[in-house]
Amino acid sequence: MIGREELQALVPHHGAMCLWDRVLDWNAARIRLATDGHRDPAHPLRSDGRLRALHLCEYGAQAMAVHGGLRGRAAGVPVRAGMLVALRGVRLRVDRIDTLLGELVCEAEALAETADSQQYAFRILHAGDLLAEGRATVKLDVAPP
Repeated sequence: MIGREELQALVPHHGAMCLWDRVLDWNAARIRLATDGHRDPAHPLRSDGRLRALHLCEYGAQAMAVHGGLRGRAAGVPVRAGMLVALRGVRLRVDRIDTLLGELVCEAEALAETADSQQYAFRILHAGDLLAEGRATVKLDVAPP
């Protein structure tokens, strides 16, 4: 298992903006992560005291970033930053997540990859129930020379 400190070394998201606490398992094609930070009253994505389900898209995007960081580290290549450019097929099954007791778990799977982009499918679960699912595309920054 990969803890929060090691996880933060893999991605550009630090402090409270790093939404995942640990990696449960991963391989070259997929990753599973967990967190219970969604209940934190100081969560950086809260507004009006609530954390809306729409923010689960950011959880999915950060799962992609963690997976990319792990894959890069395993291959011995520098990790390239990216920008979320598209969300497709997003389905949210709850309105908010700050009231949910226990952990959130994300399952993300790489669907397609080119030299300049990656597409993943993600699912966010709570106590075995599906909260959100969708696909996300990231455009990667230019590779260093």
